[in-house]
Amino acid sequence: MSLQRVHAARLAIVLAALAALVGASPVRRSLVLISIDGLRPGDVLDADRYGLRIPNLRRLLREGSHAEAVTATTPAVTYPSHTTLVTGVGAARHGIAHNRPFDPLGRNADGWFWYTEDVRAETLWDAAARAGLTTGAVDWPVSVGAAIDFNIAQYWRANEPALADGAKLTRALSTRGLLAEAEEAIGPYPGGYDGIQDDERRAAFVAYLLKAKHPSLQLAYFSSLDEARHRTGPESSFAFQTLERIDRLVGDLRAAAQRATFGRAVVAVVSDHGFTLTNRELDLNEALHAGGLLQLDSAGRVRGWRAAAWGEGGSAGIVLRDPHDDDARRRVRRILEDLRSRPDSPVDRFEEAPASLTPGGSPGEAFTVFLSLDTRLVDARSGVVVRSAYPAGDHGHDPRRSEMDATFLIAGPGIAPGANLGRLDMRDVAPTIAGVLDFPLPDAEGHDRLGATAVARNDR
Repeated sequence: MSLQRVHAARLAIVLAALAALVGASPVRRSLVLISIDGLRPGDVLDADRYGLRIPNLRRLLREGSHAEAVTATTPAVTYPSHTTLVTGVGAARHGIAHNRPFDPLGRNADGWFWYTEDVRAETLWDAAARAGLTTGAVDWPVSVGAAIDFNIAQYWRANEPALADGAKLTRALSTRGLLAEAEEAIGPYPGGYDGIQDDERRAAFVAYLLKAKHPSLQLAYFSSLDEARHRTGPESSFAFQTLERIDRLVGDLRAAAQRATFGRAVVAVVSDHGFTLTNRELDLNEALHAGGLLQLDSAGRVRGWRAAAWGEGGSAGIVLRDPHDDDARRRVRRILEDLRSRPDSPVDRFEEAPASLTPGGSPGEAFTVFLSLDTRLVDARSGVVVRSAYPAGDHGHDPRRSEMDATFLIAGPGIAPGANLGRLDMRDVAPTIAGVLDFPLPDAEGHDRLGATAVARNDR
């Protein structure tokens, strides 16, 4: 054989090996989207002020682009916000209006909006699939039944997230066989939500999917910072210690993504809302009961209603059973005006929708109520409308308040280092992610805030 033929044969072998390597482990267009529930932009931007040791989040800030703040959706609570993060539309359009469906008579047993079939807008995973990309998710909110290729869904028994069969429920609702496969490789999946140790276990499953499945878009959700801030306040030592441990998970997942993609993965960190410290409680349903609009039995259960409050945290909607019940509408307006006029009002402001835009007896809100930043909503129906309460963190307040601002960081190949994107609308996140992965999200209300000038499209 001639020397030329020997070189040609060797080149063919090398090219075949490279082709096999690329085919076995896709390296193009890969992004990991990590949500840290309750992460405030100041936690990262002003980490030194709080004495926070979060080198991995600070590295993302230094090496990539970031928002000064992200204006939260309305309401600024977990399920509506996470649905906006993956659709690019607001809650009024995507349909996940609160964490829980409207249920004044208690027939849904305190269930949440777990099911993707309730989402009325195209998601990132739908658009990615249309572009021929694979997707993965671990514990992403509103993911039961999602068309995600490798999905470990978020679900728990209402009011009992740590029941003995929780793992079986998760296996049944996730991609068939996926959780059993992963558990065989790395051990048991957490059965509930009991702090940072459960996030650490879930992070191991995210890393497993990155290594074993190579999704082009991988979603990951961590809840423990939100849990800590609800329990002990936004700036407690416990909350900051939890964030420092989550920071290590961010570093671990970034390293896992880089190994899986030969250094070509983009990593984005987002959050759903900020936090405030509350020390009062407002029971709007008790106020409606006192105003003759909500009928209760001797146990405090609703047996009839003309108006009912629906929400959590720092905001609520008030639904009219009949949108044309002008008397009920006037009574609700008077109740809210009276609360708002108090010298130390528990109500920051409220909005009223006209009857023509308010469907009766359904989740069409006639009024949207934003509570004062020191006040949280309860539904105790115990005879007390406003009362002092133990200090606790909360959110869901007016998204125009900076305390409700969320976070956006992104770094990786083609992302401009050190770029400040200014203030984003939460609806901008999904089209920005779609832009990095180079597929359209035409129904989004937000905009790609990186664009071709910030992302080197030809680098993929």
